[in-house]
Amino acid sequence: MILLCAILSSPPALAQIDYDTGDDTVFAHSETLPWWMSGQVNSIFQWHPSFHAQYSGANSFEHASEQADSEVATLYMGLALSPSLEAVADVENSGGSGLSQTLGLAGFTDLDAVRNPSLSPAPYLARLWYRKVIALSDDTISVERTPTSMLTTLPVRRLDIHVGKFDMVDFFDLNSVANDSHTQFMNWTVVNNGAYDYAADTRGYTWGGVIDYEDRWWGARFAEALISKRPNGLTLQKNLQDAHSENYEIEVRPELIEKRDTTVRILAFTNFANMGDYHEAIDLFEDGKTPTPEIDDHPMRTTLKYGFGLNAEQEFTDYLRGFARAGWNEGEHESFNYTEVNDTVAFGGDLRGTLWDRPEDKFGVAFVGNGISQRHRQYLADGGLGFLLGDGGLSYGPERIMESYYNFPIPVHAGFFGAIDIQYIDNPGYNRARGPVVVPGMRVHVEL
Repeated sequence: MILLCAILSSPPALAQIDYDTGDDTVFAHSETLPWWMSGQVNSIFQWHPSFHAQYSGANSFEHASEQADSEVATLYMGLALSPSLEAVADVENSGGSGLSQTLGLAGFTDLDAVRNPSLSPAPYLARLWYRKVIALSDDTISVERTPTSMLTTLPVRRLDIHVGKFDMVDFFDLNSVANDSHTQFMNWTVVNNGAYDYAADTRGYTWGGVIDYEDRWWGARFAEALISKRPNGLTLQKNLQDAHSENYEIEVRPELIEKRDTTVRILAFTNFANMGDYHEAIDLFEDGKTPTPEIDDHPMRTTLKYGFGLNAEQEFTDYLRGFARAGWNEGEHESFNYTEVNDTVAFGGDLRGTLWDRPEDKFGVAFVGNGISQRHRQYLADGGLGFLLGDGGLSYGPERIMESYYNFPIPVHAGFFGAIDIQYIDNPGYNRARGPVVVPGMRVHVEL
């Protein structure tokens, strides 16, 4: 509300206001006013037919035919306080649910699906941050204004400091080919690195700070952030002695192909939280102290989970791009924040419709292989439950996924887009006793 009042009370610009064309949005937005207000609405519908399952458990992906839809609406607000300081505030509302109450798949099919269906549908604060740009050179570059960045001129060499509430993948593991479930792929382990167990609450947000150094051909960033008190929990642990997360990334932008963009990112993270140990849970079960392995049956303590990631994207032509990701995290401690993946490999690309005279259309295809550690496998095989997985048993096999989408503008008005999506999942939840399953879907996206 403070930010909104500041926007409404800001003096009018004396210079002529420059508006974009509005070809991709319902309303045109100024490129020169000191404030920003826009919105998005995204709705995803998915269905799957019945599939083979030798057995099912409490957290299984439903083997009978089912359907589900999710909706997310976001209001973006921003204010440029000076040429080097800006504030961002986003309010979000999410509703609906994912298939099977968003359980049973490590690479779940809908990134917009709320992982806890009991959450209130009331609007909530998604982002609230300040950004300070510290110039380290006199040379500048022009950048496009976006809903989360008001500044259009930046020093070539600079230090960006963000403090507040954000989604960790607003800054880390970015990829222009596979990064946005509203206009690109929808699967959790295509849009993000499945092994990146990044700090977040159930809705995907956290509080913290990011320091980002940028130069012409490379950059490096670090973030310190809060972690939830329990796996996939909504309440963050505010005492840094009990839980905290460090995130590190180096980005290089070499010109491997002349006049074509290339980006490679190397990621690492360390999470300290009250996490369970798969080995301890299995030992308690085998000693007869618990009826099934229970990962949360342990005294309060702070343990470490760490991991690494590699992320690359390459532009080949004006209309063809490719991407690849790989990730690993130690599998001794429980998956805590994002999804139940200990190692992953993903690759794919997108193709604009220029070749068939529809340049606003886009076709994408991606392939993913997800795996878990030996201890994680044994825990699920003995009947243990994670915050997403648990079939009551396990005949282990890597979770293999293929996703393809076709995105296109809807001709009713500028800013309306539709998409057709299909996903194929072999060994859902790492279980060869279940599946495969095919999940067709549709998406409607509105840029306001």
